[in-house]
Amino acid sequence: MKVAIIGCGSIGQKRARSLGDAQLVAVCDAVPDRAAALAKTAHGCAVAAHWERIVSLPGIDIVIVATSHDLLAPIAAAAAAAGKHVLIEKPGARTAAELECVAQAAHRTGALVRVGFNHRYHRAFRKAREVFESGVLGPLMFIRGRYGHGGRIGYDKEWRARPEISGGGELIDQGMHLIDLARWFLGEFVEHQGSIATYFWDMPVEDNGFLLLRTGTGRTAFLHASCTEWKNLFSFEIYGRTGKLEINGLGGSYGTERLALYQMLPEMGPPPTTIWEYPMEDDSWRAEFLDFVEDIRLGRQPDPGVEAAQAALRIVEAVYLQAEERRS
Repeated sequence: MKVAIIGCGSIGQKRARSLGDAQLVAVCDAVPDRAAALAKTAHGCAVAAHWERIVSLPGIDIVIVATSHDLLAPIAAAAAAAGKHVLIEKPGARTAAELECVAQAAHRTGALVRVGFNHRYHRAFRKAREVFESGVLGPLMFIRGRYGHGGRIGYDKEWRARPEISGGGELIDQGMHLIDLARWFLGEFVEHQGSIATYFWDMPVEDNGFLLLRTGTGRTAFLHASCTEWKNLFSFEIYGRTGKLEINGLGGSYGTERLALYQMLPEMGPPPTTIWEYPMEDDSWRAEFLDFVEDIRLGRQPDPGVEAAQAALRIVEAVYLQAEERRS
């Protein structure tokens, strides 16, 4: 597989390091020096001045789009229209409607599109999914998830703080991971309630987002995404009638990745507990990319794809609309 990366910031660099046996052959970035630096990491990698050149290059199998949110969908649509398979970073777009052009282009050419919800591929979540599918948790009841970081000096001046570029604040950033994970376990949500607030950062987008989501059968997810979490935090709890899964940490500043299984006894009381810890380097980016390569080899539709991203974005948009109605 020959790969091109558009957007050579921290995420694009992570993607470049996670290609396995695939070959990085072209890069592009709005900051030429950043593209040049990434190109030096791969023998024979070309640097393009404009992304339009990248998507039209012959011989490229996969285009990875790791830009600001406003450019994700237009670039992905152009790549899919050119017959390239596309890995587009979450959230995929600023709105669900923006992704329609991507879906249509992929349908016309047969290109496959995966949206980069890499958290599904963290070791703890891969194991959690295995435990869930074994049935040991029994019927699921609810999920409680929290995801937060503390920003950095100047965070409120970055592109993520500009709604015309980002589409919103913390809810469309880290909140999208929480929504995707909750949908992965509980299914589609038909009720979307929430609120947003800007408590600390001087910016026109939210620094905290709160969600209460319900499926058609009443399963509930309570989710909180924050960039006023002064000690980085990831916590995701999945509650079934006969057991509970608890995922904490994502490695690095979020702490050691850890999964705990608590199994309820018939007589109740303290539950038998099994714990898995993953202190090694995060391999979610590599595992996700390899799964995409397998999608292409088998000709199967990627999951999560455009539809999953649109479903998550519609939830975010519903909460933003509720916030507007409260203000008016």
